[in-house]
Amino acid sequence: MLFLLQQQPIVVNVEPQPAPTPPVSYGGMLLSALGLVGVIILAAFIVGGIIGAVIIWRKRRQDAEEPPVDPGHRRLRG
Repeated sequence: MLFLLQQQPIVVNVEPQPAPTPPVSYGGMLLSALGLVGVIILAAFIVGGIIGAVIIWRKRRQDAEEPPVDPGHRRLRG
């Protein structure tokens, strides 16, 4: 009866698994974060410049079309 309970050992071949993610150093992480912040800041400067230029252009066009509100005022640039 004992021989029925004894069986051959189970052998499992474990192959080496690749790393789940590539290793990232602190320098690489800092560089990528600064790169993202740089892109956001650059986009903010570009959008701010465009909006500022549109506001200045509209104000100058409006001032050129309308006379001053108070007749005693003069335009310094015109």
